[in-house]
Amino acid sequence: MKVKQGFELRDICGEKVILATGIENVDFNQMISLNETAAYLWQAVGQDKFDAQRLADLLCEAYEVNPDTALADAENVVQQWTECGIVE
Repeated sequence: MKVKQGFELRDICGEKVILATGIENVDFNQMISLNETAAYLWQAVGQDKFDAQRLADLLCEAYEVNPDTALADAENVVQQWTECGIVE
């Protein structure tokens, strides 16, 4: 999967949020708040293809976390991003 075109991470008053900026997302009227870790993952994958295992690897590289815990957390992030419609 990868981040859908037209979604950007922005810093608004110290909060990391995902906003729709492209015309293709004109019907998307939400702001999605990300914690520091989710924002790190979003920035790390950029426009590259990724899966839960790639996110888990990034978590293990950046944080002292057990690989199984990292994978479970990464799968949760992928599910949330998919439900929000910001990845494809």
